[in-house]
Amino acid sequence: MKHNEIHAVTGAFGYSGRYIASRLLEQGRTVVTLTNSGNRTNPFGGRIRAFPLSFDDPDKLAAALAGVEVLYNTYWVRFNDRMFTHAQAVKNTLVLFDAARRAGVRRVVHVSITNPVEDSPLEYFSGKARLERALQESDLSYAILRPTVLFGREDILINNMAWALRRFPFFAVFGDGSYRLQPIHVDDLADLAVTEGKRTENVVANAVGPETFTYRELVKAIGGAIGRPRPLISVPPGMGCWLGWVVGCFMRDTFITREEIRGLMAELLHVDTPPTGKTSLTTWMRKNAGTLGLQYASELDRRRNRQMPYFQE
Repeated sequence: MKHNEIHAVTGAFGYSGRYIASRLLEQGRTVVTLTNSGNRTNPFGGRIRAFPLSFDDPDKLAAALAGVEVLYNTYWVRFNDRMFTHAQAVKNTLVLFDAARRAGVRRVVHVSITNPVEDSPLEYFSGKARLERALQESDLSYAILRPTVLFGREDILINNMAWALRRFPFFAVFGDGSYRLQPIHVDDLADLAVTEGKRTENVVANAVGPETFTYRELVKAIGGAIGRPRPLISVPPGMGCWLGWVVGCFMRDTFITREEIRGLMAELLHVDTPPTGKTSLTTWMRKNAGTLGLQYASELDRRRNRQMPYFQE
């Protein structure tokens, strides 16, 4: 693979796409981004050219991908909202895959999720499964990466758990909290994505970190790292969802959804495969304890304000 080949990353001004773009630039690649946030602060200056994610104009999208060798797709939505839905995200991604095929893109590195199943009652997982099948049935060379929970400076889930631990006298755990998850650092995912971009064979790989936590253990680890250990109170999932709704109302955001709780409790963020990430969440939290959870990270604010950087210094 030549260093002057063009690589395209969706959402390079956002979260995981930013880390992928950074790694590509470090390797001397020419990088472009497809984004819905063209006015967001460009952390790369003039090194990355931005094109709109023109899902409603497939020809324009294909033109933006002309000459691209590898497309790294991180585009997705976390939950259904009046501004966006999983169904629309599936439709848009299918348009993106077709545009890549028509543009002659050699390979697609696609970020999915662990344990996707097309008949899942959870739209997040069924939508991801449908996209995996579409990519596998296309003529494109592909690498499908299945991460669990991502953590990093711009993270939402781990950060907002820390935020809650800093502010409330107790932490509600859905059920007994024995369900497991394997968080992976966002830069470890980026490293895996860029490595897979160099290859030619089709692959589906889980992207999991080196530590496995039960949900209860994870809350305790976060509280210990930031010096805010709190009593853990087991609550029924419905009550946990209601408490999350209350927090979301105050923050003008969606704190957690019923589907996310169901996915956690069904252990859909856990797999029995060796870790692909190297970064320990426990060690990372200790190093970042001074900033972790100090500010609330709003999913909806990031989508309402397309100029705001993902992380406020």
